[in-house]
Amino acid sequence: MISRRHIQRLFALARLPAQTPPRVGATPADVVWQQNKAKLWAYRPNAGAPPRGRPVLLVPSLINRHYILDLMPGKSLVEWLVDRGFAVYCVDWGAPGPEDAEQDLDDIVDGLLRRAVAACADHHNARSLASDAPPANGGSAPPAPGVHLVGYCMGGMFTAMLAARRPETAASMVAIAAPVRFSGDPGLLRAWAATSSLDLGALVQAYGVVPPWLLQGAFGLLRPTLNLSKAVHLVDRAHRPEFLDGYLAMEAWANDNVGLPGAFFRQYIDDIYRNDGLARGTLSLGGAPVDLRQLRAPTLCVVFRDDHIATAGSCRALLELIGSDDKASLELSGSHVGGVVGKAAMAKLWPELAGFWRRLDA
Repeated sequence: MISRRHIQRLFALARLPAQTPPRVGATPADVVWQQNKAKLWAYRPNAGAPPRGRPVLLVPSLINRHYILDLMPGKSLVEWLVDRGFAVYCVDWGAPGPEDAEQDLDDIVDGLLRRAVAACADHHNARSLASDAPPANGGSAPPAPGVHLVGYCMGGMFTAMLAARRPETAASMVAIAAPVRFSGDPGLLRAWAATSSLDLGALVQAYGVVPPWLLQGAFGLLRPTLNLSKAVHLVDRAHRPEFLDGYLAMEAWANDNVGLPGAFFRQYIDDIYRNDGLARGTLSLGGAPVDLRQLRAPTLCVVFRDDHIATAGSCRALLELIGSDDKASLELSGSHVGGVVGKAAMAKLWPELAGFWRRLDA
């Protein structure tokens, strides 16, 4: 017998092709710096509430669009932080073209990211002077220089490299689902990267910029039944507008990937995945080794237990390798993406981040 609930589901699925997609990346922002494809977004503070404390700079993965951290109204880390008075910025890496095929790790981290950090600090200082806002700590002196770096996934590797190599850039660092050690990593990505059948030279020579469909296909093979599972959830919950908006927003982001410059991809797989150069201290940046013991800024390492992309052990290793005396781990249930943008993140992760920065800026 067909129940009323079954009829609701059928009508919801029939209306799906005409469903207006939710707005993604909707928090008001301005581009305050740009170089080549990379941009720095400065999110506008709420009217009458100038941001206080040091700026928070979000650094996403190079392979994904930045708006996962500003997914949609009500499911946005950016929106949540702005509403609580933080000065929020985000790096938008853009999409590389054929002319960017020779970009390497130096160009991206010691070049683009380092300049984005400087632009973030300059813009925030100018905005603070213009607003005449009192210091966050209630005293007469402004907070110490530097920015609060927040690296997500590959962005966490980048911020760790930069904070170790250029300590003056970081007032603190948060690494979210950011793998740093790959020796002994049981993850499939490590196993695939290590195989000799992956001919990096031929791949890079053929494409120049490694295409997004190839990268997305590899991630899809990590969970071959994921699309089927999502379809089942969609059929079961499509009659709920809140679920449907979140589903469509997440699908828009998941299918909006970008390619990777060939030179960077080859260096990333060879030096980091295969040779574990970041953990072993053999990786170079700006002509000098990256020694994670030089990362002395207060650090929070966020690990998701159900993460099949950045395994817990690979992420947790950061705290063993850095030289900071002020370091902590936050281990949460959740997946690589859902742990950052889901309801559980809003209840636990986001308040923990806010508390971490308020303590440092007090």
